[in-house]
Amino acid sequence: HSESMIPIYIFYSMFGFQRTGDQFWLAMDQMVRGFVIGATAGRTTLTGEGLQHDDGQSMVLASTNPGVVAYDPAFSFEIAHIVKDGLKRMYGENPENIYYYMTVYNEPYIQPEEPKNINTENLLKGAYLYAESRIKSKYSTIAILASGVAMPWALKAKEILEKEYEVSADVYSVTSWNELRRDGLEVERKNLLENENKKPFISHLLKDHKGPVVAVSDWMRIVPEQIRPYLKQNFVSLGTDGWGVSDTRGALRRHFLVDAESIVVQSLKSLAQNDEFKSSKVLDAISKYQLKNPAAADPGSTAGDS
Repeated sequence: HSESMIPIYIFYSMFGFQRTGDQFWLAMDQMVRGFVIGATAGRTTLTGEGLQHDDGQSMVLASTNPGVVAYDPAFSFEIAHIVKDGLKRMYGENPENIYYYMTVYNEPYIQPEEPKNINTENLLKGAYLYAESRIKSKYSTIAILASGVAMPWALKAKEILEKEYEVSADVYSVTSWNELRRDGLEVERKNLLENENKKPFISHLLKDHKGPVVAVSDWMRIVPEQIRPYLKQNFVSLGTDGWGVSDTRGALRRHFLVDAESIVVQSLKSLAQNDEFKSSKVLDAISKYQLKNPAAADPGSTAGDS
């Protein structure tokens, strides 16, 4: 009986896939196993340090590495399932030559209990329905797909849509945009080789959803955009492309248009594009929430700042 240590490497902001990216590539080549933890992940949780440290691209870089299984969990119970599955896949009876990248953020927020009816299999595949709409609406239901620190924004947006606009919204926790795309690529490859017409997991997950899809994360839009080819619905992504600003978290999120109010307005605009909602009411919402004014946003939590 031999004991082995399970390596865990925790790095700050973009010092992993960007600044030590060569070593991560070497780790893939050498079939290394273990956990890589991206602390202070995302572009808006590490305020005041400019784009030198505001990390909106590590998940993009991770997608280029075939040995990396990348997850962007929102809640601690998700992390528990991912770590357990990772240990099994890397160190179990049939170990795979992979290592895990998990993003954690620089912002404290309430960690809910694990839902009783949680679909763990879907969670590990990359997405599951976290909060179903509670209202009946004359409008199509919005599917809000959110990952990591964007989950609280998505849940707040759901609340505003239901209470203020009587628009129903389902919130999905996307634990891995990258794994959803990887699954899509594998299905497409098999379809070609076997002359089949199977659909990827994310297509199945949303197959009964009729309304628009709004995807949001604290990463560049290209991260959620990875799943666009696999969805037939009207799909829009929100993300943190472009220059940042040194300001509060709330101001940054309003600047990038990823906060709850931005998700609300995008949802209403998507309904308007479906001819379900008046375009003038979308303009009213833009004005009401002052989307063009980052200074008008709730500054949000300042806890956890370095």
